Amino acid sequence: MNISVVIPLLNESDSLTELHDWIAKVMQSNHFSYEIIFIDDGSTDDSWSVIETLSTKNTSVKGIRFFKNYGKSQALHAGFKITKGEVVITMDADLQDNPEEIPELYNLIKKENYDLISGWKKKRYDSVISKNLPSKLFNWAARKTSGLKLHDFNCGLKAYKNEVVKSIDVSGEMHRYIPVLAKNEGFNNIGEKVVQHQARKYGKTKFGMERFINGFLDLITIWFVSRFGKRPMHFFGALGALMLVIGFAFALYLGIDKLFVNPSGRLITQRPQFYISLVTMIIGSQFFVAGFLGEMILRSQKNKERYKIKDDVNL
Repeated sequence: MNISVVIPLLNESDSLTELHDWIAKVMQSNHFSYEIIFIDDGSTDDSWSVIETLSTKNTSVKGIRFFKNYGKSQALHAGFKITKGEVVITMDADLQDNPEEIPELYNLIKKENYDLISGWKKKRYDSVISKNLPSKLFNWAARKTSGLKLHDFNCGLKAYKNEVVKSIDVSGEMHRYIPVLAKNEGFNNIGEKVVQHQARKYGKTKFGMERFINGFLDLITIWFVSRFGKRPMHFFGALGALMLVIGFAFALYLGIDKLFVNPSGRLITQRPQFYISLVTMIIGSQFFVAGFLGEMILRSQKNKERYKIKDDVNL
């Protein structure tokens, strides 16, 4: 199979038929073998009914429905698991991504041998405050922390080699930083393509001002995961060792001073250095425990699914 198109969605029933027809037209005109995988992330409208109808008309349409809204990252993770195409295309369901971009994205992966191509919505039709400004801020921060020179990390329109999507674990709200996750797995041939962005035709955006907070926290998480995600003990152990050394140094100083320098002076417990020593050694021990627990959690959570599927079609 040439292409798998993965489309996460939430309450997009009005746009699904038009989007399907547009994608199918592009695929047929370019003679691609393909599958379209819709992931219904807990919609409360008629989205699933539309997907079932499309699947009866076109056997290339597949669908997964979650029991509830788990988030875009979990939806992409579920779609990535079942993809069969050599090239995987992700796009949003709101018709703001243009399916006409698919052939060129496919060629960049197959002929130019890129691992991942990220779309760049150079000209956007979104709200400046709720989407454009947060995107510019987080894209700048992501470039600085990851080393990837991409303009638009969060663009929904991306193309991947199949082995890339099978290798990355998209959890939490890390869909914003999939290129960074791919880089962390050793896929370094990552490129960018300017893509057409279209004004929303139906419904309304599912994202608001919380993108400021969530994006900032996700960025901290992705930085930590990139550096220490597979070895948390290295981070917490180093901090713990530093705190223990500081605490032990103060304790040694207090002991020598009391025994040999000023034995008739104040009690050790009356001196501020005693509390500095005590607190730093306690904190150092806690950092060691945190690192150990992080290692245990990392092993116990590996490959654990974070969503529950309610229905599927054509799988």
